[in-house]
Amino acid sequence: MAGTIKLYLDDDHCFETDASIIAIKAGALAFDRTCFYPGGGGQPSDEGRASLGNGQVLEIASVYEDAEARIWHVGQDTAPPDLLGARVRLALNREKRIVLSRYHTVLHILNTIALRDHAAWITGAQIGTDYSRIDFKWDGFSPAVCTEVEAKANAVIEANHALKSFSISEEEFAKRPDLLRTLEVRPPVVNGHVRVVAIAGFDEQACGGTHVLATKEIGRLSIFRSENKGRINKRLYVRLS
Repeated sequence: MAGTIKLYLDDDHCFETDASIIAIKAGALAFDRTCFYPGGGGQPSDEGRASLGNGQVLEIASVYEDAEARIWHVGQDTAPPDLLGARVRLALNREKRIVLSRYHTVLHILNTIALRDHAAWITGAQIGTDYSRIDFKWDGFSPAVCTEVEAKANAVIEANHALKSFSISEEEFAKRPDLLRTLEVRPPVVNGHVRVVAIAGFDEQACGGTHVLATKEIGRLSIFRSENKGRINKRLYVRLS
């Protein structure tokens, strides 16, 4: 069975789409295409609804991708098996997606500054709608550096750099170590290609998540807390306004 076409990879501002049901199981549907992000890179999956042709509306609480590259949309209700192949209208929670995209983009800015200025590599991240956190392997870190990093990140945001995404072959990616931000986790490879997200004039990095169209959409960044998570592993908590 063919996998799901991931519309968010080419257009992460695609919030609705028509799709066909390709698989059904208890509490979940898979479609031939979707605008729903299944989660990854610290970003949670989208939520929203699927409107069926018979008038039924299924609330989608979470989304995940299986080993066959099908993206399953999970809800409390189950569609009847005779709807296999039926056309539906998918619509994700736009407000939540936009907030998560703002946070995901600002973490790109932070990880670029941390790596370039402090040789700090990402060891983890968790993106939320109220705040997010990012962890670094950061030798020589002190809480005072947060003020410096925050100011630099806000300057990038205010410069209003445009963002775009594009794909490169896995072979080309192997020749571009500058696209990596983590030491252990590698970005997803889709059909032999790796997606790259570029902040014009500032950074390019491999990423499969969703982002804003220009940095000024992020808002203003505040690093409101830092924690030691080991001798050189440090955690920064960030909030946007």
